Amino acid sequence: MTHPTDFLLAVEALTVSFDGFKAVDDLSFYVDPGEIRVIIGPNGAGKTTALDLICGKTRATSGSIRFRGKELTQLKEHQIVHAGVGRKFQNPSIYEDLTVFENLEISFPRGRSVFGALAFKRDAEVMERVEEIAEMIFLSDLLGERAEYLSHGQKQWLEIGMLLIQDPELLMLDEPVAGMSVSERIKTAELLHRIIEGRSVIVIEHDMKFVEDIAHKVTVLHQGRVISEGPMAHVKADPKVVEVYLGH
Repeated sequence: MTHPTDFLLAVEALTVSFDGFKAVDDLSFYVDPGEIRVIIGPNGAGKTTALDLICGKTRATSGSIRFRGKELTQLKEHQIVHAGVGRKFQNPSIYEDLTVFENLEISFPRGRSVFGALAFKRDAEVMERVEEIAEMIFLSDLLGERAEYLSHGQKQWLEIGMLLIQDPELLMLDEPVAGMSVSERIKTAELLHRIIEGRSVIVIEHDMKFVEDIAHKVTVLHQGRVISEGPMAHVKADPKVVEVYLGH
């Protein structure tokens, strides 16, 4: 039997009410290390709210969120980032007037004080890390390009790169392939499979083809509750899921 502390993320009995409306209602799910978990469900099912709760943007009314055994519900957003949780929202928040290289460089976590020879070593380390991440996100040839000239998909990859350079153990992505071309979606699936070496990813997504390409496990939310969970084939065949979501 798997013990709750073996999970990277353990969400238990999580509830949040806004003026008496339960946006998330007694939600529990567990994410393993190295897992891609996709959360699907109709609009208003509580998907984004669940991510808001995990990253500290919204406070839970009750319940528990443990990340590597550490309780997150009382921590501030920056403390949760520090603990190793990275979050990407739907709209890319990149610095349009900076180059790809500069966007990645300013996202690199700096030490408290850096001077002299240390600074030099640090810069070599930063260069190396930026190049490594750029290759991972398919932007090696565009390091000198201003971010505003990137395609929509490339901007999404750059923002994922800006999170990856901080080396989070849990990465949360909200509809990463919305508005992408087919070829960009295929590459994004490839990217997610690359980045789970050493970390887990939670994705909210509406594109079912993409979900099939990436998900190890799918959690289906409806009215703030889990109505089905498991591999995509299991979820797709679940009559409850077909009724409230996939049948539309």
